[in-house]
Amino acid sequence: MATSKRHFHIFYILILFAIQPFTECVDRSLFKTCEQSGFCKRHRSTERRQSPYYLEMSSFKIYPTRIEGVIINSQNGVMLKLDLIALKNNMLNFKISELNPIRPRYEARESLVSDPEESSLEVLSQDSEKIVVGFGPNKAVLNGSPFRIDVYSGDLLLLSANARGLMKFEHYRPKTKGKPEGEGEEQNEMQQQPTLSQDEEQFKETLWEETFKGHTDTKPNGPASVGMDFSFVGFEHVYGIPEHADEFPLRTTKASDPYRLFNLDVFEYELNNPMALYASIPFMVAHSETNTLGLFWLNAAETWVDIEAPSNQGVVSSIVDFVKGSSQIPQRDTHWFSESGLINVFVLLGPTPKDVMFQYSKLTGTTPLPPLFSLGYHQSRWNYRDQDDVRQVDTAFDENDIPYDVLWLDLDHTHDRKYFTWEPFKFSDPIGMINNLTAKGRKMVTLVDPHIKRDSGYYIHKEATDKGFYVKNRDNNDYDGWCWPGSSGYLDFLSQEVRDWWASKFALDQYQGSTLALYTWNDMNEPSVFNGPEVTMERDCRHVGGWEHRDVHNIYGMLMVMSTYKGHVMRSNGAQRPFILTRSAFAGSQRFGAIWTGDNIAEWDHLQMSVPMVLSLSLCGMSHSGADIGGFFRNPSPELNMRWYQAAAFQPFFRAHSHHETRRREPWLFDENYKNLIREAIRIRYSFLPYWYTLFYENELTGIPPMRPIWMEFPTERATFDLSDEYMLGKAFFFL
Repeated sequence: MATSKRHFHIFYILILFAIQPFTECVDRSLFKTCEQSGFCKRHRSTERRQSPYYLEMSSFKIYPTRIEGVIINSQNGVMLKLDLIALKNNMLNFKISELNPIRPRYEARESLVSDPEESSLEVLSQDSEKIVVGFGPNKAVLNGSPFRIDVYSGDLLLLSANARGLMKFEHYRPKTKGKPEGEGEEQNEMQQQPTLSQDEEQFKETLWEETFKGHTDTKPNGPASVGMDFSFVGFEHVYGIPEHADEFPLRTTKASDPYRLFNLDVFEYELNNPMALYASIPFMVAHSETNTLGLFWLNAAETWVDIEAPSNQGVVSSIVDFVKGSSQIPQRDTHWFSESGLINVFVLLGPTPKDVMFQYSKLTGTTPLPPLFSLGYHQSRWNYRDQDDVRQVDTAFDENDIPYDVLWLDLDHTHDRKYFTWEPFKFSDPIGMINNLTAKGRKMVTLVDPHIKRDSGYYIHKEATDKGFYVKNRDNNDYDGWCWPGSSGYLDFLSQEVRDWWASKFALDQYQGSTLALYTWNDMNEPSVFNGPEVTMERDCRHVGGWEHRDVHNIYGMLMVMSTYKGHVMRSNGAQRPFILTRSAFAGSQRFGAIWTGDNIAEWDHLQMSVPMVLSLSLCGMSHSGADIGGFFRNPSPELNMRWYQAAAFQPFFRAHSHHETRRREPWLFDENYKNLIREAIRIRYSFLPYWYTLFYENELTGIPPMRPIWMEFPTERATFDLSDEYMLGKAFFFL
């Protein structure tokens, strides 16, 4: 690596990874594969071909910042609306939706900070085959038949959409056409059969209904999935689309399922595979020695992403004419498809890695500068038993001269697992307990989850029921799922009224026993439903506005955290900065909270995987992220536990947390040598706090994450493009 003109420090975190076999415990049968997902099978079976979609070239309407046109499916005549919009800060947005839908499609607008600022666009040329538009130093070529969009920086082709003809847009339609008056049963049977394309005929059993593990998902509006392929021309490496327990550079999915984006409660998750986890951020970054490009697929429904290996045999045939003589140009081909929603794509044209970070931040926001205490060390366990246990742990930190800032209480601090309450015998004086911490400058965090115990004597449940604030089932009754409290209702955070009501519950006179030094942890907000399909909510549940849960699943957790964040701002009249931790996330969640990598395991492999997982989250906006020190499940050896502290001290969110069935592992419970090394690691963390604080301030202004891939600082160093275990902390420190 060329460093002659740069000066930075190198920290070596020596982690001795075990070589013995490791057995995972996740029950994979609980979660769908692509083969078990109707829409995933349909999209993946689409053959590379000449696309049936074409632009009606006479339909264009041209405005100062956008053009509008009509796309027609030649197989069934369905018409789609195309909007292509130039955006400020070197970005392009194109959106494809049904021209005359029988119902609206959810657009996930809550993910965006605001409506993106539009920029000037001009038509450079137009004929019967294509239209060329310019925006800033870039241009986009819209080819008519078959439909394709090619995006250039200057004269350099960077991205081609639908070059492989994999676009598919399933239009809403009822299963029956209705029975005209006076017609007999035989004729009615014919009327009830919807018109299916040749592609759809082989999958007709899953178009209006499909079953998984005994759960039947009804689809009264029929299939509604959307998909498109994107070729990154000139790139061998792509990154992002968290959350997956996998390497930092995204791998080919030719021999596996696609990467899945569907927020799920997966404990003791497997490593090195594309299974879905707790967060779904549909943002991908492509990087080469000369360019960096971002693609943001704004869709909150379940999404799968296929990736093909780079090729040195030239670009796909449909765009060869545009890059003649470039047979050695590498390429990454990707294929994105979602169960519902629309095709809404933002192309971030960089051209540098930091430019792409800034562009993404202008769309989805940045992490507000966190309160300083949240960048220190957090001590957690499920669960500290009672107030005496809390006092003893707090005192032991002082007695052992180990700094820390935050003590956490998990599920069992509540009364009968009712959130916003305290167990009356074990936590009889919560304000006194919290004040004992704040007298030393420390804070407390308590768990508040989205499932509400169905108990008529519980004020939160009674209010939610009376106001109609719960998600509904397919029969329009309050949805009843099973989680930690048993029978539970799930608040409909898609509703602004519900979010405002939830925010009000954090007021000190509403959350009895709380103080301004008590902060919040939103867990299980995928949402987790123990007796639901794939441990989550049924897709045909109903939200305010008539939206199905399938439309909004991946944004549900973000909307909860948005509401919790607002509650913390309101309770102090804006005088204090909130600190919220979430497990579920979508694009834009960074505006409201930090995140951790969920229920990991006390194994060396999970420590190793924490680096690429946090890097991927950081690259996609979730800059305040980390992994449970020591592993949530099982018991780490003293060596593993100590090494985990050393590694985590240089990751953004620094928390030790463990399952209630594990042995206690506070730092002083290990022998003197390990205790001293852990203390040293924590103290080093505190010596870096001014640097961390500065990096998070930079992140708030620019979107550049504190923990970043090396190529973000050294974009031409090819040797760094494949790395998953080395990274930069700011521009001054390099870790391996």
